[in-house]
Amino acid sequence: HLRRAIVYDADRLGACLDAAYAQFAARIGDLPDMSADCAGQISENDVWVAESGDAIVGALVLAPGDDFMLLVNVAVHPRHRGEGIGGRLLMLAESETRGHGFSKMRLSTHAQMPETIGLYARNGWVEIRRQGNKVEMKKQLSG
Repeated sequence: HLRRAIVYDADRLGACLDAAYAQFAARIGDLPDMSADCAGQISENDVWVAESGDAIVGALVLAPGDDFMLLVNVAVHPRHRGEGIGGRLLMLAESETRGHGFSKMRLSTHAQMPETIGLYARNGWVEIRRQGNKVEMKKQLSG
């Protein structure tokens, strides 16, 4: 089930993010530490978790901008990929974006993560800029 994260979730959230990004960290030297300061992320942003039993198996981090919602992070534990968790988190991101009164979303991802870029593209995201290893994408939500 999906719910808002609380600071108490920080350690389990960090473990989920570490597992989710392990395959990328092994091949990408300049990948940021995605699990750094989970407690700060929870207190500063809109953070949601997907739970299975007592485990956090997915995460969504959103940050409202001036006229758009920034998708900071969406991740699913590798043992739970293919269960529809990522799709539910992306649908939640769109719902939260609309709930904040926005119709635009933005994100940044790494150029050496073509799987992720492809996933976003298949879900209506459009690449708008590449700078070094940073790929910026946007999505315009329909009414």
